[in-house]
Amino acid sequence: MEAKRKQEKSFCRLCWWRCALEVTIDDGRVVKVTGDKSFPLRQSTPCAKGLALPEILNHPKRLKYPQKRQGRRGEGKWTRISWDEALSLIADRMSHFEAEFGGESVVIGLGEPKGLELAFAQRLASVFGTPNVATPGHVCHVPRELASAFTLGSPCIPDSDNPPRCLIVWGNNFIQTHSSSFSITQFRSLTRQAKLIVIDPQKTRVASQANIWLKPRPGSDGALALGMLKIIIEEELYDKQFVANWTVGFDELKRHVKNHSLNKIEEVTWIPKEQIKETARLYATTKPAAIQWGNALETSANSFQTCRAISILRAITANLDTPGGDIMSTPLPLVRPANFMLLRDSPRKPEKALGSEFKLATRSAFIPRQSVINSILEEKPYPVKGALLFGTDPLLTYPDAARTYEAFTKLEFLALAELFMTPTAELADIVIPAATNLEFDEIGPFSPFFEFSLAYPEVVQPPGECWPDIRIINELAKKLGLEQYFWGDEKEALDVILKPSGLTFEEFKEKRILQQDKQYKKYEKAGFRTPSGKVEMYSQQLNELGYSPLPVYTEPTEAVHHHLELSKDYPLVLTSAKPEYFSHSGHRGIASLRQKSPEPIVRLNSATAAELGLKEGDWVYIETKRGRIKQKLSLNSHLDPRVAVADYGWWFPEKRSSRLYGWDDSNMNVLTDSQAPCEPAIGSANFRGFPCKIYRV
Repeated sequence: MEAKRKQEKSFCRLCWWRCALEVTIDDGRVVKVTGDKSFPLRQSTPCAKGLALPEILNHPKRLKYPQKRQGRRGEGKWTRISWDEALSLIADRMSHFEAEFGGESVVIGLGEPKGLELAFAQRLASVFGTPNVATPGHVCHVPRELASAFTLGSPCIPDSDNPPRCLIVWGNNFIQTHSSSFSITQFRSLTRQAKLIVIDPQKTRVASQANIWLKPRPGSDGALALGMLKIIIEEELYDKQFVANWTVGFDELKRHVKNHSLNKIEEVTWIPKEQIKETARLYATTKPAAIQWGNALETSANSFQTCRAISILRAITANLDTPGGDIMSTPLPLVRPANFMLLRDSPRKPEKALGSEFKLATRSAFIPRQSVINSILEEKPYPVKGALLFGTDPLLTYPDAARTYEAFTKLEFLALAELFMTPTAELADIVIPAATNLEFDEIGPFSPFFEFSLAYPEVVQPPGECWPDIRIINELAKKLGLEQYFWGDEKEALDVILKPSGLTFEEFKEKRILQQDKQYKKYEKAGFRTPSGKVEMYSQQLNELGYSPLPVYTEPTEAVHHHLELSKDYPLVLTSAKPEYFSHSGHRGIASLRQKSPEPIVRLNSATAAELGLKEGDWVYIETKRGRIKQKLSLNSHLDPRVAVADYGWWFPEKRSSRLYGWDDSNMNVLTDSQAPCEPAIGSANFRGFPCKIYRV
């Protein structure tokens, strides 16, 4: 009998670019994906990760059935169970903890949101009665989103329809981390007529094309942004009319930056002050200008205030909501996420959230991940007894991996939904198999901070008994007796979310994308979405919450001595980079991707390596005060001689499960700290700019 071969259209969910795909299906299996050239808005050739989707979906080691642990945690012994038994066991344990210790003793943890799993998980948390939803938000998107919201009223992105004449790419290596032809096309479009400024310790492919390339000391971006503000204000390069009509707090900001010495900023950032002046002048005088900022700005203890300072740079130069500038987002006609998540009028108990000292985190309905670890180990302010995880691998992605391991081995109960066995999954009591990209109907992104949302149709059935996360949560809610807040079939929720648009999901699948018509200078009609209706350089809201109302920069604890007189014990400054061929800690077991990046790499200046007696290809130890790992040395003459750049997210699926797949051999987070002072408003842990030493294995 001849197999049925067909073509379907969808989108990739492996990163935020969401490339349009044409999917070839042969006898019920995805056998090929290519870029969908018929879709006008997100045309591309997918990156290596997207092209590997058939291999990911059809991988022989995909989890296909629910499993229950036998023996000790991490022993690697499992027995297959039914979905009914798995959900009943999870519900029984959650209910027990809720009755004995309160709902807050259960944590729900997620990785990077791809679609609706975060919204469903938040909804479950609200009605179950736990405020403890741990996400990567404190180091991914939320610092940028909230800094924009408190300053400008909404986030903004460079105008892709009208290229700028000056573009700053700040802490964003998007040609590598989002390496489809779409991102490359976007970059070429944005820089077609532009002076390009790149701010990055590494000479990335983007930096190699820059008119100005600044190499800040890792983690010092906030000081640089304040230096640029100082120059623009004191040299009167700001847009006086916009500042007079559309901002509050300029006089306070002017006095504030006067107190910052350019000599001190040069010392802190390692950037010559004349180069800082050149950069500020070029950005302020070349109109229109835009800033493409990245996740690197969010992974330090200065994340929120750094992003505040950059948001103000956009404003004082009047590059907001103007053709070729940074365009402010307009909410989509979808149900408001906060309403869908039932964040109000539910038994969620936000006042009991872990990490309540990080007031902007709890206001945004997430908790920093290190707060979970601290509560498990210290049982303060109360003990955490159980956790339910979706698409996250804490041993690889939480700061201070050794402390994370200690916490998860102490946890009384852990259930986890995943595609493959991972180091953290091996510590679980119950592992349930998740469906993934192309295997179920969904909508995403579902966020007030995105300017579009896409329809993800199911184009192939998942293998075995894999379920999408939203079905797992919907069915678990029924086992918990919370069915009145959920649906008979999780797909009914798609129509609920789409209701304000007037579309059903079936209609949305035909339309494929939902977005607002682009409008410029929206603030001239409605003002900015801030309490004053203007850009708030001085934020009274932040002042009332106990945070600095003006952007500030604070040196990380370990760096106070480090940039002034390099430590004899730890003479290098360590930062990290995400390898091009993987998504965070995922895909290390995908052969085609692993062939392209077989080993973890640490980059070091050639002269520094020579001083240390090291050569290209040596396996070296990278050591901090928390521990050491080993990675393979790559020499890079463009790096500052004082900086090392290590790969992030490494583990080894080919190693034994009883060793948790070598989770601590090359894992960057063995070296990071969860106990050092975090960003005070959001709780961003410090993943960059701390002292290390490197020596041969």
